[in-house]
Amino acid sequence: MFNGHRSSCLQVGMVRPCGFVRPHHLVKPVSATRVAGRYLSHQRGLPSLPVPPLQQTCERYLTALEPIVEAEELSRTRRLVQQFQEAGGVGEQLQRGLERRARNTENWLSQWWVQVAYLEYRLPVVVHSSPGLVLPRMDFRDKRGQIRFSQCLICELVSSETLPVEFLGGKPLCMNQYYEVLSSCRIPGVSRDSVVNHARSPQPPKHITVVHNFQFFQLDVYHSDGTPLTPDQLCDQLEKICRASPDPGAEPVGILTTQHRDVWGKSYLNLIRDPTNEASVSSIQRSIFTLCLDGPTSGAAGDQSRSAAAVQMLHGGGSRGYSANRWFDKTLQFIVGEDGTCGANYEHAPAEGPPIVALIDHVVEFTRKPDMSPSPAASLPVPHKLPFIVSAEVKRDIEAAEASMDSLAQDLDMRVSVFGHFGKNVPKSHRMSPDAFIQAGLQLAFYRKYRRCCATYESASLRMFRLGRTDTIRSASSASAAFVKAFDDPSKQNQEKVDLMEEAVKAHRSYTNMAISGQAIDRHLLGLKLQAAEEKLPVPEIFRDPAFAKALHYRLSTSQVPSKTDCVMCFGPVVTDGYGVCYNPMDDHINFAVSAFNSCGETDAGGLAAAVEKALLDMKVLLDRTPRSKL
Repeated sequence: MFNGHRSSCLQVGMVRPCGFVRPHHLVKPVSATRVAGRYLSHQRGLPSLPVPPLQQTCERYLTALEPIVEAEELSRTRRLVQQFQEAGGVGEQLQRGLERRARNTENWLSQWWVQVAYLEYRLPVVVHSSPGLVLPRMDFRDKRGQIRFSQCLICELVSSETLPVEFLGGKPLCMNQYYEVLSSCRIPGVSRDSVVNHARSPQPPKHITVVHNFQFFQLDVYHSDGTPLTPDQLCDQLEKICRASPDPGAEPVGILTTQHRDVWGKSYLNLIRDPTNEASVSSIQRSIFTLCLDGPTSGAAGDQSRSAAAVQMLHGGGSRGYSANRWFDKTLQFIVGEDGTCGANYEHAPAEGPPIVALIDHVVEFTRKPDMSPSPAASLPVPHKLPFIVSAEVKRDIEAAEASMDSLAQDLDMRVSVFGHFGKNVPKSHRMSPDAFIQAGLQLAFYRKYRRCCATYESASLRMFRLGRTDTIRSASSASAAFVKAFDDPSKQNQEKVDLMEEAVKAHRSYTNMAISGQAIDRHLLGLKLQAAEEKLPVPEIFRDPAFAKALHYRLSTSQVPSKTDCVMCFGPVVTDGYGVCYNPMDDHINFAVSAFNSCGETDAGGLAAAVEKALLDMKVLLDRTPRSKL
């Protein structure tokens, strides 16, 4: 994801969870050999990520600045850009270096991207980087229902070994991220983290981690002969885990993973100094995924219940909630509450949202099938509880983590709402892209609240290219600025407003197509900046320009995450005075998750959510009142 993460970082517009690519279908491999062969031939057939022309990126960069900087600032930036791209200048030198890198690597961006966007990013992964996913409330309200649902979830994941085959516009997409999700984990470092993936090791893991009452268990999900446990055996094992941990653990080590990464890096070294702890942590890191069994949450209803569920998925609710019932470094954590509240949290370094959403869509579909016929439950040993020896130093680290997590939890304002008036059916009926229509609504809502336009981030998938991740769709354009400024102007006629809306929607669609084909500006600018560091050159003045910092200060960080399941993804803002906005457009409604920080007096998640609802309704009214447009 971006985490657009503070403009002081190296990043040039980073990424938010997800994209608009849908799974075409899922297939079951016949054998590991066949899977590997198909994967390699598929990957070899994908094109490499291009390096866009320098002049093109410079021109598009200036165009992107027009709605968000003042005229004098833009004049200064034009001079800097002209100097940067002139013949024989530093821009040309860096461009040649990037093109050389592209010829010599599978993907000139991907390795840099993971390092800069994630592993060198030092704020906590909780809220700032890892997204949460809220599923519809499931139909159970007790421990037995929780265990039955969890058993179905595990059963499908470990028995089917499903692999996606995805296409966009008839073109195959890179499948690499699907191989990075399971059996992987982030490892904290003092100044830079790393990621390990055990799925491709000679002896892939055969266990998952189950967390219950802040206590960690190793649950073997395969027998010694490689066959998966039966549903009834999984139920039996989960029941044993719950019986073995009836009360909250005295030393909630999981909370340590919520810390600032440098702090956690030091605490991690303290923790694994003890061989017992090192073995327990290794088991968690190697496991296929983590299953977090939470107790019941608040008894709120409607949008309040959805917002409470989002908080539970995103950060667990603090030290008195379920924040310690997690291992946030784990790539994939399924979260199942005793009251039917369900979802997931994922660490963003190995993958974007589409593989996660496709996986969860598939699993949820399976859990809704009728229970399979009972199978004999052969007696199995009690799952191994992972012991931790908590020294005085580690105890102090836990207390510090609890305090900082509670502070972060109190600071985050999260609102989940269902826009029930219409869904993607309405923009489609007006021959408009639903995503572009919603993005225009977000621009209108923000402008009404603040009387200005802001740099806006939406993630675009680069998976059309080998090892592709994301680039930025810059939703604030000159066309969207003209639309939002005219919308409430009584001197403007309705037809003119509709024409401006259509221009804004077309501009967004055009930028989207440009981004997914590898021709957007943000990753190219990032590459040029990193190439300067690679060549030990001073940072070019274009990247020290105040306008460049404004371009990266995403007060609106957004992502469309389409899903077959009626769910919504959520994440925190990427700047202190900004918003995180994620949405899932269904046919007749739209699920929204809007976040802000309470510590910022200028932002209000509920206020923006209400403004978005009004903007979308007003846009529909305008379309309904105006004769069919010429588009």
